[in-house]
Amino acid sequence: MAALEKVFISETDQYLFAKGTHYELYKKLGAHLSEENKEKGVHFAVWAPNARTVHVTGSFNNWNPYEYEMQKIGPGGVYELFIPGVEEGALYKYMITAADGRELYKADPFANYAELRPKTASIVTDLSGFKWTDKSWMEARKKKDMNKEPIAIYECHIGSWMRHPGRDDDGFYTYREFADRLVEYLKEYRYTHVELMGIAEHPFDGSWGYQVTGYYAPTSRYGTPKDFMYLVNTLHKNGIGVILDWVPAHFPKDAHGLAEFDGSAVFEHPDPRRGEHPDWGTKIFHYGKTEVSNFLIANAVFWVQEYHIDGLRVDAVASMLYLDYGKKDGEWVANQYGGNQNLEAIEFFKHLNTLVRGKFPGVMMIAEESTAWPHITGNVEEGGLYFSFKWNMGWMHDFCEYMKLDPYFRKNNHYAMTFAMSYNESENYILPLSHDEVVHLKCSMVEKMPGYRKDKYANLRTGYTYMFGHAGKKHLFMGQDFGQEREWCEERELDWYLLGDPLNSGMHAYLADLLKLYREHPCMYTVDNSWDGFEWVKADDADQSTYAFIRKTPNGKEKLLFVMNMTPMERNDYRVGVPDKTNCTLLLNSDETKYGGDGHEIPKTIKPDEMPWDYRDYSISFNLPPYGSAVFKL
Repeated sequence: MAALEKVFISETDQYLFAKGTHYELYKKLGAHLSEENKEKGVHFAVWAPNARTVHVTGSFNNWNPYEYEMQKIGPGGVYELFIPGVEEGALYKYMITAADGRELYKADPFANYAELRPKTASIVTDLSGFKWTDKSWMEARKKKDMNKEPIAIYECHIGSWMRHPGRDDDGFYTYREFADRLVEYLKEYRYTHVELMGIAEHPFDGSWGYQVTGYYAPTSRYGTPKDFMYLVNTLHKNGIGVILDWVPAHFPKDAHGLAEFDGSAVFEHPDPRRGEHPDWGTKIFHYGKTEVSNFLIANAVFWVQEYHIDGLRVDAVASMLYLDYGKKDGEWVANQYGGNQNLEAIEFFKHLNTLVRGKFPGVMMIAEESTAWPHITGNVEEGGLYFSFKWNMGWMHDFCEYMKLDPYFRKNNHYAMTFAMSYNESENYILPLSHDEVVHLKCSMVEKMPGYRKDKYANLRTGYTYMFGHAGKKHLFMGQDFGQEREWCEERELDWYLLGDPLNSGMHAYLADLLKLYREHPCMYTVDNSWDGFEWVKADDADQSTYAFIRKTPNGKEKLLFVMNMTPMERNDYRVGVPDKTNCTLLLNSDETKYGGDGHEIPKTIKPDEMPWDYRDYSISFNLPPYGSAVFKL
């Protein structure tokens, strides 16, 4: 909607909202610069179905709570008012008189901007007028089948990625500063996407942005909405997509937020057994209420349409699908069939994903889902939820638990690293090593590894080789790419000084080469969800704790062989079966000194022997370094 266009809530708007299908609802509700009777001002509109009265109050009237009473315009509970003379930048709230007479001061659920915490007022702003220059990116996105594209995600928390030193404030980078600095940093890398934590407005830094009060407002911690547009635009111009963490699972009880918005359960389910998370102390959205479903689905559309976002990673999907998630007996109520499935949430996801993926081809909907719920990425017609991808939390758990083991015990847990391929075809997976794995005393990735410090880094380089070779898209949290040693903390920047250490700079260089390898070889990403793209060579060498597999394109034109040694023992004359007599060219050796390794050499070219091995007619032999990995082109 252009600025100063007349805004009003029509009968059609009210009808679509009541039906749950007003997908651009944010252009009607909220505060919008407008013009009526040749006077410029702001049109305010809010949904408060059980309120006695609603007033607008703000900096434009010295916060007089009773001066501007809004008018209820229909049975659905929408209130609106045009106030002449109000300008962009004005602060405001709604003063809602509940049915029981309580007076509640609420931020605007549809506000596009808010005060910097701990202040909580909404701010009138105009989203129009930003000059987007990412047309070529947006056009190319429409034509992509993301299952066949390389996806390597760099997960990032802006407030703790890097900070300005020596400042009295938090030292946060602005969206614009972050954009320029991040692009400069990523020039060494070949990540395809950046996933941003905590963008929607939230009051508490320690929630990392997962307890949202302003679903339609990028947080003011780092600047204005147009500054955030600049960030997305800059990343797009440099060939990097943007994924946002999105939290439709729950919301906090802060007084200015959505909880008991008009004095009653408006956004949350009225039954506390369905409307509250006892462990999290938060409210659960009422997904079966059409207006609430509309609020969330229009919000997804808002980020994709107005901010050109390339994907939404949906947080805590399991908590939405299961009525008994995190609850004891007596704390939840079964569905109409006596089961624990949240039927309303299931329909919400089908509606959400069908709409977003249909309306915006190439945009990804990613589920953080931690259970064996079937067909998360399946088609709706076949009973699926139609997400684009699912985080493979099972793979993540098995990988981390295995890599933490002393090498002596790895042989007894060999299956942990092969198990994920047994169910790989069931979903379209992303392999996540996210922020959740490096907090709350779980240790950083490198500190999970056993052995002396040098062993830890060698272990992790080989672990990353396994991850990048394995079927599934890739996801790493910031700092993991250079071996951050302390756990992540939102209150401080990453330990960038570690890049002065050869082990850390070596890890940095190794990840850069792994990402380059990944982007340059289609066999590593074009077929991630079937055996057409993956072939075990050694899946059962438990005694030596080694693994080998081939990634391949379906037509067989490109094949890469990955070989990993998960012990501190060098495997001399290690023999691996190969499919034919084509020379094998070494592409990557994790033990090179430039990566922080000991420099064990592997021949650049190896001619296969006519010696059957690993159920193949040919094989190669070489010395496999301790905690070492090698990648060959076949």
